[in-house]
Amino acid sequence: MSAITTPLRILPAGDRSVLVAPDEHADLVAFIDLLRRELPAGVHDVLPAAQTVLVTMTDTADARAVEEQLRQLFRSTQGVGSVEPELDAVRTIPVRYDGPDLESVAAQLGISVREVIAAHTKAVWRCSFIGFAPGFGYLESAESGLAVPRRTESRTSVPAGSVALADGYSAIYPRRSPGGWQLIGTTDVRMWDLDRAEPSLLRPGTRVRFTEEARG
Repeated sequence: MSAITTPLRILPAGDRSVLVAPDEHADLVAFIDLLRRELPAGVHDVLPAAQTVLVTMTDTADARAVEEQLRQLFRSTQGVGSVEPELDAVRTIPVRYDGPDLESVAAQLGISVREVIAAHTKAVWRCSFIGFAPGFGYLESAESGLAVPRRTESRTSVPAGSVALADGYSAIYPRRSPGGWQLIGTTDVRMWDLDRAEPSLLRPGTRVRFTEEARG
């Protein structure tokens, strides 16, 4: 019996880039993980998003050869799923669960505040992509059960270090900015720091585990 494969769309995106779009989100996650470990010859960079990954080629790359490599890599991920990270690959971020929307989130989910905190700290979150602002990582976890919508009204100013939930993701605001996510806590960890060799603490593929820190 032949293996069942999921369709993969590869669309042109400028002179030296293509947009790779699997039909299933789980396939996209596994594909991005593999791209990070086995960058095909002729590929300069990959930029993940919520449902796609932008692949930029070098100036001398053969576009057809790169596309075939991408399809071969994708076929190799079928039925495999995302690779489980080693323990030391998981970044730990302490959080004070003192956010102004914490009780509202619990009410929306029909659980207690303590259960929200337990679910948020139990899950291992994966950075799917960086967006909205430098260092703003969209973290997802199928096991968290903490999918809540954005606020009906955005705040004009959300403090840096605010830990938030929205649309199935968790995130940490790297700087003070407007925002409509549900705020459940705060952290002192700097998500974006130009004095570091790598300014962004997170990048696509980074795993995160939150731990509860006592309120000051």
